[in-house]
Amino acid sequence: MRLLLLLAAALLVALYARSSARRPEPNLTFRSEQQRFPRVRTAYTLHHAPVQALLHRHGVVAERLELFLRAFKVGRRLEVWGRNHDEGQFVLLRTFRLAGTSGMLGPKRQAGDGQVPEGFYTIDRFNPASKYHLSLGLDYPNAADAYRSGSLNPGQDIFIHGSDVTIGCLPITDAGIRELYVLAVEARAAGQAAIPVHIFPFELTADNLARRLNSPHLAFWQQLAAGYQHFEDHHQLPTVAVDAAGRYAVR
Repeated sequence: MRLLLLLAAALLVALYARSSARRPEPNLTFRSEQQRFPRVRTAYTLHHAPVQALLHRHGVVAERLELFLRAFKVGRRLEVWGRNHDEGQFVLLRTFRLAGTSGMLGPKRQAGDGQVPEGFYTIDRFNPASKYHLSLGLDYPNAADAYRSGSLNPGQDIFIHGSDVTIGCLPITDAGIRELYVLAVEARAAGQAAIPVHIFPFELTADNLARRLNSPHLAFWQQLAAGYQHFEDHHQLPTVAVDAAGRYAVR
């Protein structure tokens, strides 16, 4: 009997450790620090209850929220996907229309080219006092961008932000960024340290790529296509790395 009790206790400890390993530590201080800023407080006043209702409809608990963002230049949209942290498939929560665009299809290569980047990024900073109301900064340039830029300055400060104007960023109007900002703060408060953002020129299907066989960006888009297709097939995030030649490697 004593042996059975010891085995049962060990099993409970193992299951608890596995569960704890999967779930990140909450960061409630982050939410309170953000709410010190007037625009964030206004965003919460307007959108906190609707955001909670949105999550509830999709079976997502705010305290366990994990976000993923996906943007398309063609179609001008930003998709917001969510799930309970590390549990099951992502579900589409919300789609925002891109209120403005600049540049053309293809990756950003240098400062001042007006291009919206294409590739795999994360949100690495929150700006509660942005020139464009509120904004979420991307970790552009990443290693792949730096390699492609060569000796050129690749630029920096690419944001998802309010307003309807842009030179290389992703504007979703002031109302849109307020809602998205609340979602992103809630995800960070739930312990999500990095929110992935995938930016594509268009849906990278075989048919769409076949229509652009003469594009100078085809080889680059084929690198992105593996990540696009992985998420389409599984609604799970791919593992993305950058190899020594600056190419995306998806697995």
